[in-house]
Order: sequence, then structure tokens, then C-alpha cells
Amino acid sequence: MNVIVIPDTSMIVIPLIEKNGHTYLSPSNFSRYDNMDICEGNLTFDNLISRYSSSELPSGVKSRLFLFSKVVEKADAAIIIGKRPANRERMYDTLNDLILFGGNACNNARSLEVKIVQDLGIPILKLAFPKNQDELIELIDKTNKFLKNLDSIEGTLNDDNLTTDLHSKKEKYPLNDFKEILDKLI
Repeated sequence: MNVIVIPDTSMIVIPLIEKNGHTYLSPSNFSRYDNMDICEGNLTFDNLISRYSSSELPSGVKSRLFLFSKVVEKADAAIIIGKRPANRERMYDTLNDLILFGGNACNNARSLEVKIVQDLGIPILKLAFPKNQDELIELIDKTNKFLKNLDSIEGTLNDDNLTTDLHSKKEKYPLNDFKEILDKLI
């Protein structure tokens, strides 16, 4: 099956796709180490871009959507890694972090790509950005399990409870505690 990844440079996930017998789709041949050719073509307002954007959308976002449109139509499944938590302890230096998990690139383009993928109705695995070694191992295990059972999966798997902005959900205060806090402040 053809699998796309968001962000599309997450080298922690790409080898797992190929190892499990699936094909990794990317706007560039990023998994081919000898070639980094970008898809050919001219940027035009095809269906994908005009359906999800307006004329005021920055050209960088339109370009990313154009490249994404070259692979999204062929996708049978998707793996989405959530955004980096703001206050996290780095496991690796910046370069290794970018190589393993990919750059965040443009938040607007990323949000549109996620929306487009969700509208396709294909199996999707949403994973939280790992904050420690145990979560990294869990990310690999969840990815392998998803890829091995891809034929029987329907819809979105979101065991990490990511929000629509791809952040981990935060604990909320119970309503009574919130009222007490407000009463003390007033």
C-alpha cells in the first residue's frame, strides 16, 4: 500500500514503512539517498489547491500544497506526527532531531495537508511527538503495528489523544476547582 507521512521528512517512520512492505510516497525522492529530485510541473490552481485555499494564501503554502497534491491522490494510508511540544527536553541535538522527526515547515501548509488527508477517508495513524526514549520506542511500536494491520484498519487511530492542532491534550481543571479559583480572584 502507498503511505504518506506528515511531516514528509520523518526519517524515524520512513524506513518502517519500507520494512513492512509498503511504499513511501513523498513529493521528493527523500527515501532514495542518491536523488532529491522534486516533482516536475507548474504551479496551477488545480482542484486540491482551489478547494482548500483562497487567493490570499501565501505562495509558499501554495507551493507546498502543489507538491503534496502529486502524492496525496495515490495514498492508501497516512501517518501524522504531532507538533513538537513547546517546553520539551531535547533528546538529541537540533540536527538529529530534524533528521529523525522532520522539520515542522509551515504550520498553515501542515494544517491544510492534515485536513486534506482526513477528507480522503483512508486509514490514518496520529502520533504524539515523543518527549523521551520510552515514548520514542512506543512511537515505533505503534507505527509497526499500524503498518502490519493496515488492511484491516478503517478511519483514524489517535491513541495519543491529539487535538485538531496535533498537540497532546492537556489536563483540564474540574469545574468546581475552576469556580473556586475564580471566587478567590474576585
